[in-house]
Amino acid sequence: MGEEQKLSVDEQLALAREQLENGRDFTVAVEEEFALLDPDTLSLDNRFEELQALAAGREVESHLVGELIASEAEVRTGRSESFVEAAARMGERREQLSALADELGVLLGASGTHPWSPWQAQRIIDTPHYRRNDELLRYVVWRNNTFGQHVHVGIRGADRAVEIASAMRNFLPELLALSASSPFVEDVNSGLHSARTQIFTRTFPRCGVPDAFADWREYEQFVRFLFRTGSVAEHTQLWWSVRVHLAFPTVEVRIADAQPDLAESRSLAALAFSLVARCARAIDEGEPVIWQPHRMIEENLWRAIRWGLSGEMIDLQSGDVRPTRAAVEELIEWVMPVAEELGAAPFLAVPEQNSAERQIARFEEGASLQEIYTELVKGSERVGG
Repeated sequence: MGEEQKLSVDEQLALAREQLENGRDFTVAVEEEFALLDPDTLSLDNRFEELQALAAGREVESHLVGELIASEAEVRTGRSESFVEAAARMGERREQLSALADELGVLLGASGTHPWSPWQAQRIIDTPHYRRNDELLRYVVWRNNTFGQHVHVGIRGADRAVEIASAMRNFLPELLALSASSPFVEDVNSGLHSARTQIFTRTFPRCGVPDAFADWREYEQFVRFLFRTGSVAEHTQLWWSVRVHLAFPTVEVRIADAQPDLAESRSLAALAFSLVARCARAIDEGEPVIWQPHRMIEENLWRAIRWGLSGEMIDLQSGDVRPTRAAVEELIEWVMPVAEELGAAPFLAVPEQNSAERQIARFEEGASLQEIYTELVKGSERVGG
């Protein structure tokens, strides 16, 4: 199911279902996106192709990919058999990427948006996939100079994967709030904790919170509809914040901002991983899982975009409102038994301040965006490694 789309839609869907039916539970892979920066100005620098060429023949080569713009690089852990293994690889990939960046003479940034570099100055990388998206989306794709973290969790069973993804919708706001790292963009304080989410999920089609699907048949029918009507040309154009992947036997969680700090990135990935596993356990054991309506989840998603960890969340079952930090802590308590079984528990934590809160605090102290971003980049010269 690569860029050339060699398989028909029927073949793609049949293969995806077969892979899910024969998949393995709770393998994990993490993808992290980084900004490439000019070392003197810390502005975005269109040098991905040079970085990629430098990686040739090295261990990181097969784990380094382009992600839309030439001032961005993504590193992937690859499939790991446990979360402990994935967490170790996250550190290794960051170190490998940092070594390449040092050799090339660029710095790395790890936050959901760049504070000032204009989108007009960024070049879309020349691949068939991104050429197609450029032609399809135009301004929408040009504007999307954002950086995120994605977590793939292996799941066995096509119907089960769809049910898990539907259940995971409920928790996207809390994951976003924990991850928020993008208050500054276009040379202003946006007033948001995750400007990335507002830019990406509010502009791309088939993005953000998906509808709930009951089983593989219902999910497949919608995917077929999209292809038949010419709405999508490839399965990757389903950009939802949680999705059953059609190339890998995984549920992919895609809601999070990129993380400057490695420990916080691991903690965030651990929570996404543990939530998927906990939803699977609930479904397997017949524990009631309420699929909240899209309109209700969206209320909490806006709160996460606007106020991040500093705000409040609605308990969508009781209607009560409580601090977002408390909501995240409740989720950690809910997943903890499964997280302990799967080795993710030691990574679970809620920081005293997340990245957005730290950046906003410095702004309120009078620091400029240049000073704040310099501190963010220089404070983690090995992107948190």
